Amino acid sequence: MSLPFGVEHADPAALVLIALAVILAGAKLGGHIAERAGQPAVLGELAAGVVLGNLYHLGLGWFHPLASNGNLDMLARLGAVILLFEVGLESTVREMLVVGTRSFVVAVLGVAAPWALGWWVGALLLPNHSVYVHAFLGATLTATSVGITARVLSDLGLTRSNEARIILGAAVIDDVLGLVILAVITSFVTAANAGTTMSVGGVVFECVKATAFLAGAIIIGSKLSPRLFAATAKLRGRGVLLATALVFCFVLSALASAIGLAAIVGAYAAGLLLEEQHYRDDAKPVEHSLQELIRPISSFLVPVFFVLMGMRVDLAALLRTDVLVLAAVLTAAAIIGKQACALGAWGPGVDRISVGFGMIPRGEVGLIFANIGLALSIHGERLIDDGIYSAVVITVMATTLLTPLALKWRLGTVRSAIPAFEPASAGD
Repeated sequence: MSLPFGVEHADPAALVLIALAVILAGAKLGGHIAERAGQPAVLGELAAGVVLGNLYHLGLGWFHPLASNGNLDMLARLGAVILLFEVGLESTVREMLVVGTRSFVVAVLGVAAPWALGWWVGALLLPNHSVYVHAFLGATLTATSVGITARVLSDLGLTRSNEARIILGAAVIDDVLGLVILAVITSFVTAANAGTTMSVGGVVFECVKATAFLAGAIIIGSKLSPRLFAATAKLRGRGVLLATALVFCFVLSALASAIGLAAIVGAYAAGLLLEEQHYRDDAKPVEHSLQELIRPISSFLVPVFFVLMGMRVDLAALLRTDVLVLAAVLTAAAIIGKQACALGAWGPGVDRISVGFGMIPRGEVGLIFANIGLALSIHGERLIDDGIYSAVVITVMATTLLTPLALKWRLGTVRSAIPAFEPASAGD
């Protein structure tokens, strides 16, 4: 592949450098436009990718091959790992343990209903595809983007309301459940590709393996990480804290991949168990938190991931009636499925509709699931083709776009009736 404008260069890195310049410029411009419109920046980054990836329809073909460039794909994969590490850093194990029974029930309902509906939509509209495709479609609808909902609640000044406590706690839990489901389905597809089938015992084993990895990583890591940070605190030089955290993240990601799980499972676990108290030392004050230190890296790598995901959407596929119908029905299933969460939000002073609305956005985790599906194949055929992938991305974008509007409207109408936040107890 040649460089734009007919320029050639002996250094193979030149292509990657120019591509990154275009991707980052497009991501930041798209993010700016989205935020000016009151929407999450991720929508603008995705849209920028869609535009760049489809310019070949207008005769500008240089950008199109970037979507399958191996070097950029590796940076995007690293961006997904960093993204899930960041998501994990936003919560702690202690917070997960005290979110309460309501958050757990909301999370379970918010995973089971969308998965069943997504599976049903796949079986209904894609009868010629394998059951693995149907199951994977359901899996892409299970996750909730905690970041998008948290931003809306913060803008409204309601992060300490009962609804916010239930939504944010449930979003963390259903990300964990979604990752377990992803691990099981990936194992099914891998076995099918090898010409074998998984028994009920095999399914149970995969569930136990994924759960045991998360639990083991958290239990062992929570004891190891304070000692690790205490030891590395004695090292001189800049960036020791950041490097230590990244080592922890990458090692857990590699271990997850080694036992057949997605690397993002390890990255999420690493972020979840690294708490500020592990690296805070009164004798040697730390100027910045891990979230602040990791932000420049994520500001570089995460937009690469989102733009590349957008570039893999073929707008020509959206002209097909079957793809448009699939996208519309999947979006409806994604919205309706999360409304089942409202059944678990019992108790006085809790607006169930707001809880259901808050669980709608699929955001970054849904895109990661879709991207993993692109890499899976059975007997040489991709599990997720371009049309299905495009429909999933449209669903992710639609739910991400709808949530801020719906949540602001609903909470705005009941705001005066929302009780003040009270600290959660373990028995809630």
